[in-house]
Amino acid sequence: MSIRRIQVAERMSQAVVHGNTVYTAGQVAQGVPGGTMAAQTQDVLDRIDALLAEAGTDKSKLISTTIWITSMDDFAEMNGVWDAWISPGNTPGRACVEANLASPDFSVEIAVIAALD
Repeated sequence: MSIRRIQVAERMSQAVVHGNTVYTAGQVAQGVPGGTMAAQTQDVLDRIDALLAEAGTDKSKLISTTIWITSMDDFAEMNGVWDAWISPGNTPGRACVEANLASPDFSVEIAVIAALD
């Protein structure tokens, strides 16, 4: 079975397609580092939309999502953006945990797995 890599860099690919499944790397808000949780979450979800489109799928095909946030105090703010973005009736399995991220500029990181079908 073939493997297709999207936005390949030396350390990692931003997405990998294997069979009928797309796996994204954890996405951070590169467009608004240091922004509010809502702004960062929207930026991350926009990046995920673009990666899924490049792979040939969309958010209605999400299977699983992992979300890391730096403070559970921001959980409701992140969920407000998530709830407005997610495809109704097509919600994935999801985990959300509090974690230290690689840079203090980022408050949220999201990785998804989606189907191509």
